[in-house]
Amino acid sequence: MTNNPAPYKHHVYSDVSQLPEDILELLSKAKSMTDLAYAPYSNFLVGAAVLLENGEHYGGCNQENASYPLCICAERVALYSYGAAGVKTKIKALAITAFNTAKPLTEPCMPCGACRQVIQEFEHRQDRPIDLYVTANNLEAVLHISGIGHILPSAFSYNDLI
Repeated sequence: MTNNPAPYKHHVYSDVSQLPEDILELLSKAKSMTDLAYAPYSNFLVGAAVLLENGEHYGGCNQENASYPLCICAERVALYSYGAAGVKTKIKALAITAFNTAKPLTEPCMPCGACRQVIQEFEHRQDRPIDLYVTANNLEAVLHISGIGHILPSAFSYNDLI
């Protein structure tokens, strides 16, 4: 057995100017959310932003707690903010960025397993994939993934419950 993960379908933008304007704006919103992150224990600041089909944004940032299981990731904060707003407009994209005050990040910050499961549930709710744009630090490169299924194969889902 190998430690190398299976390859997944993605596209890397090494020149962010190639991205559409609405995605650049979304990435900027995600980056600005890192300023609101509360991460006194890990110093790992994460921001996320959701882009709706109508151009609206919902943002989120990680919130730590001395009792680590009570922490919540930026991706879930952004998605749950959207969900709690009762908006019916579908999600077009989710941007995620991170900054570590202790060291520079050399790769995009991928969502954790819990966030991947939550993203999968939101995709199910709207019956279509959500484009993910993942980066770190200063937007030197952006990883684009067309739907969570590429990084969460064989997910537990609604269909397992009915």
